Amino acid sequence: MRCRREIIRRRGHIWQAFLRLSMQFNRRCSVPFVIPYSSLILVMRTCILVRMLTVRARHRRLAPAPRDPELTRTRLLQAAFQEMHRSGFRSADLDAILARAGVTKGALYYHFDNKEALGYAVVDEVIASNLHQKWVRPLRNAKNPIDMLIRIIQSESLKREDVQRGCPLLNLSQEMSGLDEGFRRRTAKVYKDWHDAMAEALREGQKRGVVRSDINANETATFLIAAWEGYVVLGKNSQDPKTMQSGQRRVSRHIESLRAARGRARAANRG
Repeated sequence: MRCRREIIRRRGHIWQAFLRLSMQFNRRCSVPFVIPYSSLILVMRTCILVRMLTVRARHRRLAPAPRDPELTRTRLLQAAFQEMHRSGFRSADLDAILARAGVTKGALYYHFDNKEALGYAVVDEVIASNLHQKWVRPLRNAKNPIDMLIRIIQSESLKREDVQRGCPLLNLSQEMSGLDEGFRRRTAKVYKDWHDAMAEALREGQKRGVVRSDINANETATFLIAAWEGYVVLGKNSQDPKTMQSGQRRVSRHIESLRAARGRARAANRG
C-alpha cells in the first residue's frame, strides 16, 4: 500500500515537471512546443515503472532479515553458558546474557519461561553435549581405551583463564545441587553418562586384552572422574596452571598402569 501511494504521488510530480518544461520551452521559442499526448503517456509510464522498481528495491534492502527461532535459541544458550561459566548460575546476569546473544528480553521469554528453565537447558543441551563430544563419543569409538583416556586428559587446556574458571559441570554441580533438585538431577545424569562411557570402554578393553582383567571397570571409572575433577578444583583454587600439569601427569600415569601386561610391553616398544 505504501508503495502504491508513493507511485501516485510521484506520478503527479512527473506530470507537473513536464508541464513546467513545456511552458519554459514555449516562452523561449518562437514556434510553440507541443508534446504529443501519446508520447507523454509513454514517458510517464516509463518513469513510473523505473520509480516502482526503485521503491521496491529500497524496501527489500530495508526489510528486516527473516527471524530464525532456532538460531536465536542457540545464541541464548551459548551466551547463558558463557555467563554461567564465568559467574555461576545465581550471579549470572540476564542483561549480560541478552547483550552477548544480541536478542531482546521478549525473545528470551519466548523460548524459556524463566531463568531456571534457561539454566536447565544449558545443562541438558550445552554442558551435556560438550562432555559427550569430548569424552563419551571418543571412548565409544576407541579401539584402545587406555590410549584414548590419556589423549583426552593431555588435551585439557592449560590456559590460565580456563584453569581459573574450572569445569562447567563441576562448578554448577557444586553450586546448585544442594539448592535445586532440577539442577542436581541434571548434573547427576551428565556425570552418569560420563561414568558409564568410561566404564564400558574399560570393559571392552578387557575383552580385547588391552586392559587389566583384575580391575573393576565401574570403580575405576568413578576413581578416574573423581581424581581428575579433584585436580580441576585445586587448579581453580590455586589459579595456577602448574597444578593442572601435575594432575595430567599423575592421572595419566595411573591410567597407564591399567594396561594389560602385553599392552605395557607394546607401549614400551613404541616409546
